[in-house]
Formats: sequence, C-alpha cells, structure tokens
Amino acid sequence: MVKIAPSILSADFTRLSDEINSVKSADYLHFDVMDGQFVDNITIGLPVLKSVREITDMTIDVHLMINSPARYAVRFAEAGGDIIVFHIEAETPENTRCAIDAVQKLGKKAGLSIKPNTAVEALAPYIDILDTVLVMTVEPGFGGQELIVSTLPKISELRHIIDSRGLDCEIEVDGGINQKTAKQCISAGANVLVAGHDIFSAQDRAARIASLREAGY
Repeated sequence: MVKIAPSILSADFTRLSDEINSVKSADYLHFDVMDGQFVDNITIGLPVLKSVREITDMTIDVHLMINSPARYAVRFAEAGGDIIVFHIEAETPENTRCAIDAVQKLGKKAGLSIKPNTAVEALAPYIDILDTVLVMTVEPGFGGQELIVSTLPKISELRHIIDSRGLDCEIEVDGGINQKTAKQCISAGANVLVAGHDIFSAQDRAARIASLREAGY
C-alpha cells in the first residue's frame, strides 16, 4: 500500500491546526526540521512539534535536516514524533547506530535519509535495523523543487535489497512529488511519498491525497 505524507513546510502556519485537519486523510504528517547549517534554510523545532502533537493523532514523520542529529533524535521522539529520520551524511557511524537504537527503545520508528549524491552503499551498515529509508529526490533545504530523475535508480536498488532480505523497511521519497513523479517513484519501489506544495496548493486536498496514493495503480 502506498502511503502519503503531506509536508507541513508548505502549510499556512497562521492557521496550522486547520491546515493539518485538511490533510487528515493522509497516512503520515511530515515534519521538516532544518537548522541553517546542514541545509541553508531554518524551519521549525521541538516547541512546534509539541504543539502539533496536541492537535492531531496522525502519525508524525519527523525529518531532521540538521548537523549532529543524534543529539536531538530522542528529544524529537519524546516531543511527539512517531518516526524519526535523520541524515547519514550528518552524523558519525557510532552516533548513528546509537541514535537508531535509542529511538527504537522508546517504541518509535527510526530511519536514515540520503541526499541525491549519496550512494545507497552508505546505508549498508544499518539497513537491517532501519524502519524506513528516505531517499531525497531533490537537494534538501527548500520546498517546491523539481524531482531529480537520476535518483530513481537508487529507489530501485533499495527495493531490491529490502525485498531480497525480507526486511520490514519502508522506502520514502521526498522532493518534487506530483501526479507524474509519484507514479515514477512508486514504479521504482517507493511506498511512502512526501508531498508539500502539490497537496497544500490543491483546492481539494483529500482528493489530491487519494490521487497520489492511487498513482501506482
């Protein structure tokens, strides 16, 4: 089953509760955290996550685009995140493994993300213990970018690894997702689609979510 994760980075923050309610038919709520260091942009953090947790029972999918994410992974899980994903490029191997273990010990799911130029091989030491892998299909940091087509083979490579090992690990994609690119990503093997602008710019957001979910059929 294909899952849809609207990114609130594209929501109207002056009416965030209503915006979240408008996408409640989705499977996850994607929560982008940027620190102005790992990526150029600065977005939202722990206080906003705690507030969001109070107004929705949706599964919150936290994407940490920050330096040294192991310092904060558990804090975001404790603040209400259900899935905590951070970048393999931003942390040491030892701290990466410790953070994954700490998040999972809280009963939450843990994942790693790779940027467009990072090879799938970088995930090899962790793939057997991950709940999700997030393939960035644009350079992280800003919404509204076009999907980088050259990232699609990485999705297929990951799908082969996960299926051949019988792993229970989702493949999430983030960046430039719309009706056309959703189909491409699903065909490549992704099963979780993050979409910001495409969903929040739609007049009927429930219908847009449904159309993205059905793109692979």
